[in-house]
Amino acid sequence: MLGYQYVWLLWSLALLAAFATIYTVARRQRRQMLLVGAATAPFGLTEPLFVPEYWSPPSLFDLAERTGFDLESIIFTFSIGGIAAVLFNLITSREPRPARIAAMHAYRSYHALALATPAAVFLALVPLGWNPIYPALIAMAAGAAATLLCRPDLLAKTLLGGLLFLGFYAVFMFGLRVTAPGYIEAIWNLPALSGVLVTGIPLEELLFGTAFGLYWAGIYEHLAGARIVPIAAVGES
Repeated sequence: MLGYQYVWLLWSLALLAAFATIYTVARRQRRQMLLVGAATAPFGLTEPLFVPEYWSPPSLFDLAERTGFDLESIIFTFSIGGIAAVLFNLITSREPRPARIAAMHAYRSYHALALATPAAVFLALVPLGWNPIYPALIAMAAGAAATLLCRPDLLAKTLLGGLLFLGFYAVFMFGLRVTAPGYIEAIWNLPALSGVLVTGIPLEELLFGTAFGLYWAGIYEHLAGARIVPIAAVGES
């Protein structure tokens, strides 16, 4: 796999470049992108759960192969977290603003339960012995559902945000397939998955893009107690 040594690094850096582009252009989204990206980055430390059960990417300094951890996963999770949080805002020209006190009190009693849902679901499913990607997918989908029960006002952002991130992520996955032929077949543990490929992309990756987008689209507003409002400034991206 020597020829694939730097593919994971370049792929994660490409996502970071997309993050940087959005950050540069969309000034009103910068705080949200940085905070959500920073909060998402530690999830890169869960990589040992997925190596080699889900995939085995050659990484910088061979860290993934030797330890299960790698630097690329931190870059990857930081980038996709920040991007997923703002795609809806960019498309609809909206931005988060602090919610009114009364509105915050309305969902506070469900807040802790909603936040605990993904972790609780994931931990409950792991003992079943499934490939770890499936508990992760179900946990994120459950987290999105719990968020909506707590914050029904985020329905549009959650659903459209999930679709937008799916589209964004699918483009990057297709780019990976085109620029690194054979990489997916060599690196993903396809025999342990569904075996379904959509234009050469594992179905599980597309489900990941959807579930991640659904949950992360409204994560900032949920955690910060913010609401989504139209951007007042004319011409602001």
